[in-house]
Amino acid sequence: MEIMSVSAGHIGAYAALRLALWPSETVAEHREQIERALASPDADQVAFLAVAGGEVCGFAEAALRHDYVNGCTTSPVAFVEGLYVLPDRRLNGVARLLIEQVVAWARGLGCAEIASDADAVNKDSHAMHEALGFFETERVVFFRRSLR
Repeated sequence: MEIMSVSAGHIGAYAALRLALWPSETVAEHREQIERALASPDADQVAFLAVAGGEVCGFAEAALRHDYVNGCTTSPVAFVEGLYVLPDRRLNGVARLLIEQVVAWARGLGCAEIASDADAVNKDSHAMHEALGFFETERVVFFRRSLR
């Protein structure tokens, strides 16, 4: 298993994994976002891929958040924006390796905290976060009211 930064050679596989996590966008939209990020890298954002036997089997995306992050007391905070591992590769330490790389990146930038979130009903994600050393800080319900 190798954890690496995203490169142009992995765009297709990476876009497919992003689609699995975020299906509300098309694979073309995911490709476009990846290509934009590669063309103009942002020091406040990072993406890592897990590659095993030539197969891209997971990714982690993180960003520095300078605004308030729920449950955190410092700023900036490294925030895990996305973490996905192929189902047949789960429970084999892939997510742990990806998060360790994000932690190393965050520490290198002087962060004292790393945060993440998960849908309230996603119990598998909750268990994974806990196994990786995260702890739940709060639960929030968002509301919306149309003004039209």
